[in-house]
Amino acid sequence: MESLIAKADAISPLFKKRKTSHSSSQKKKVSDYTAQSISKSTSTPKSLRHPLPLSSASEKNVHTYKHIPNKKLRGELTRQSANSVRAKALLEDAEEMLAMEEKGGMEVEGEMERTWRVGQRDIVQAVGQEAGRGRREVKLEGGPYRVRYTRNGRHLAIAGRTGHVSTFDWQTGTVHAELQLQETCRDITFLHDQTYFAVAQKKYVYIYDHDGVELHCLKSHVEPTRLEFLPYHWLLASVGNAGYLKYQDTSTGTLLSSHRTKLGSCTTMTQNVHNAVIHLGHQNGCITLWTPNLPHPAVQILAHLGPVTSVSVDPSEGGRYMASAGRDGSVKVWDCRNWKGAVREWATRGTGGTEVEWSARGFLGVASGGSVNVYHPPTIHTPHLHHSSPPLYLTHPLPSTSSRPITSIRFTPFQDALTFGHSSGLSSILVPGSGEPNFDSSEADPFESKKARREHEVRALLDKIQPDMIALDPEFVGRLAPESKLTTRAEMLREKNSGEGQGGKGKKEGEVPFARMSRMERLRVAGNMDLSEVVGSDDEGAGGDEGGDGRRKESKEEREKRKMRGKGKSLKRYLRKQRKNVVDPAALAIRAKLEKQKEEKKRARLAAAAATAGGVGEKKSALDRFKRST
Repeated sequence: MESLIAKADAISPLFKKRKTSHSSSQKKKVSDYTAQSISKSTSTPKSLRHPLPLSSASEKNVHTYKHIPNKKLRGELTRQSANSVRAKALLEDAEEMLAMEEKGGMEVEGEMERTWRVGQRDIVQAVGQEAGRGRREVKLEGGPYRVRYTRNGRHLAIAGRTGHVSTFDWQTGTVHAELQLQETCRDITFLHDQTYFAVAQKKYVYIYDHDGVELHCLKSHVEPTRLEFLPYHWLLASVGNAGYLKYQDTSTGTLLSSHRTKLGSCTTMTQNVHNAVIHLGHQNGCITLWTPNLPHPAVQILAHLGPVTSVSVDPSEGGRYMASAGRDGSVKVWDCRNWKGAVREWATRGTGGTEVEWSARGFLGVASGGSVNVYHPPTIHTPHLHHSSPPLYLTHPLPSTSSRPITSIRFTPFQDALTFGHSSGLSSILVPGSGEPNFDSSEADPFESKKARREHEVRALLDKIQPDMIALDPEFVGRLAPESKLTTRAEMLREKNSGEGQGGKGKKEGEVPFARMSRMERLRVAGNMDLSEVVGSDDEGAGGDEGGDGRRKESKEEREKRKMRGKGKSLKRYLRKQRKNVVDPAALAIRAKLEKQKEEKKRARLAAAAATAGGVGEKKSALDRFKRST
């Protein structure tokens, strides 16, 4: 037995590591000599190593949950927080590995050259043949036109002011549907995919299918001016001349909510793709942020001195920046994390409404008058004291004055192209570096087939997010509830009696919700306690003048007076509880006794009145004085 224990090395201390040495004869034979030869000069990438140690910067982001007394629960939550931070670091490393080179864009050779001097003809000649197809000029009658792309950037929908509506494949030019509605059309948008689209017509919102067949007429949306579709929530939002923001659930067909903005007619609306919050621009220069679960705006700011003509949110920065344009001729960039003031502001040229739009890579397109200007990051987000425009990246003036003004601009998803609608039709220009080159096929696939589209539709319905989860901070889902602000630490009288009365061996001071405290404890914590109600010194309170709950003891006369005050009499309270239609001998006896007492009081009052009149007997009338005179 001793030899077995010695071989097992069970007597050695636990904290001391065992020394293991293997001779060359004990090594296992290697079957793959190629892997052995390259293993010395190769290493696993950082993003594939498991687990990665946390850096000093990442350790600061780990939440320790020190307010939780349970050690086991606190350790588990801290471990989960560390794993979450480590997963984010792995994701950042993987993104750096997959996209190590900088995004495509125009670069100049000398300091005296400028990118905005390069015209569209030079850009088309420099890029490939496939990318050069993005430069197009389409002349149409029935403008000005509003344009809208699908999420994958493959299909385009246009709506003319006079009623010309059409949807087609932007890459191949195949027309899906073309309608002449013979009435005013103010906006158009696709629903979850290219098979359905909604048109904001003169009076109501109409939904059409892929072939242009009318499917639904949403009569609850009266005189709509702008439309937006929330893909992850399957909600169609509209705002109209009446000033009502309405949400329609396209999966069930029910009207989810209707908010009255109280700011008049609204012709500007956009959505933040990061948190699905609707941004509205009003005629008095205000911009409001709305969610379907709040009857009032979540944020309201005074952005411009005149009507707001366009609002757009940057999708590249997680919805952090918002650009707005107004009739006062100014363009402002706002930080959605801090609404104290505009990050940058500059004036535009030209008359009419100014349109703004962000690209997937953070390029800002501004259409004013008869030209389109494009600005590139990070100069747009850099604060500047003076109201000077940031460095211009690209410009494109419209050749003819008949096509002005520009009414709608949209960047093509996953392509370096910008499409804008005007009075004479559509125009598309190339903006190198503005599009996102890498697409996620599970989110938006430009090359999806019919079968893939159906599977994506079913999956989107299963993963539909409830409208109640829309908020300014979408990352609140999955977090622990914050510490209650009503929980406070106070020296309560019950703890004082249990602790000091037993020589300090009672319970420790704990955290009690404000709502569960007694009246005197709430007054003590809030600092509004009346010292006349409670004895001030602790010695007097311990001497017996103060009750267990902190109230001053009342004398017998005070208790009787408080008991007989108003309708708090015990006898009346007893009779009030008895039902009148139930014959109760006790209640009848009490009522008879009360009537008898009333009669006795009445007789005594009459007798006292007669005694003061001069004699005891019958009450004299007003004519008795005439009898005496005779």
